[in-house]
Amino acid sequence: MKKLLIIMTLVAVVSDYLLHPFYPQFFEARFGITDPKHVGYYFGAICFMVMIAFPFWAYVSKKVAELHILIYTQFIAGLLALYCFWTTSYINFWTVSLIMILFKGSYLLVYPYILKIITKEEHPSTIGLLSVVVHLGGIFGAVIGGLTVDLIDASNIFLFMALGDFIQMGMSAYLLKSKRYNTNIIVEETKTDTDQKLMPKGFILKVGLITMILYFSDFLIRPFFSRYWESISALDSKLISGLIYAIPGFVALIALWINNRNQSKKHRIVSVLLLGVIGLIFQGIPTEATVIIGRLIYGWAIFQGVVQFDVLLFEVSTPESYALDYSKVHFCQSFGVLIASFSVGILVENQGLKIPFLIAIIGFLLTTLVYILLFKVKLSVFTSKKSLSFIKKLPNN
Repeated sequence: MKKLLIIMTLVAVVSDYLLHPFYPQFFEARFGITDPKHVGYYFGAICFMVMIAFPFWAYVSKKVAELHILIYTQFIAGLLALYCFWTTSYINFWTVSLIMILFKGSYLLVYPYILKIITKEEHPSTIGLLSVVVHLGGIFGAVIGGLTVDLIDASNIFLFMALGDFIQMGMSAYLLKSKRYNTNIIVEETKTDTDQKLMPKGFILKVGLITMILYFSDFLIRPFFSRYWESISALDSKLISGLIYAIPGFVALIALWINNRNQSKKHRIVSVLLLGVIGLIFQGIPTEATVIIGRLIYGWAIFQGVVQFDVLLFEVSTPESYALDYSKVHFCQSFGVLIASFSVGILVENQGLKIPFLIAIIGFLLTTLVYILLFKVKLSVFTSKKSLSFIKKLPNN
């Protein structure tokens, strides 16, 4: 069942990322809108919908099983995606597409659901695998989206989105109906009195605050990256732009393979955040070679950083609280993305296409500083039993 759920996650992410690198081109081709602020506002609106959608569906999942929710929400999302393909009204597109995002957001329930059906010892490798799935989804989405924009028409992307939603609906129904899978199973860990008191006061808020800054910095460079690449490259191809955009996804595959072979018990969050700063600096240098080198370095850093923060969260949380705890942290992360989305258009319009990299560098440095201050660490946090010992010593303020 775990493999099918991971495949479902891949389908969901591909469907979600098809248009991400090409929103500026889509709005220009479909509605004749070239103002960068409009793209930023739309990204912000999407992030706001995701920000409220996941906690809502996490609350609903306390009453209704996750897969039952997905059958209905993905069906509705697919129908709304078809409407977005047909409509020519800018206002109607805004309204319907945002409602579509609200229903699409339910697929995020699959992440904590997978972690509920496995042991905590499997969490680090599974979280790494899921992170790679997200990166792979970005790769496939960028490639399919680039080919669609280049060879067909950007509007057809919504047909692929609808197909992805209907596939998720079908897979959810199959898992529920099939006698091969027990969808009600939850792996319970043996609890002790110490475990019951493991979650320090304010721990979720601290992780949420740190990753909010990290996600703000990461997403700030995304909406106009393809435009930035096209401004410095002699290669006039949306497919190439999509592939350069997706380089961190390829790096994530290598990083997962190395992590699984190395089986390191250490988090090196400070190190990978500072490595991310180096990657951002290289991307801000407007030559093709330095941008590619920067994407490679940055891809390694952002993969390791996101995975290690997720491992830290789920080591402390309990299976019955996975969805709600993750939704709280995800709310903070989405708020960071929301701020980035609303500000990036204004920044680009007034300061040019390189300014997101400068702000992101400051954001990564701030993330590192806040992490050190809140968790009272210098270089690393240890996973497994060592990380639990570390967490027990965290201050309660």
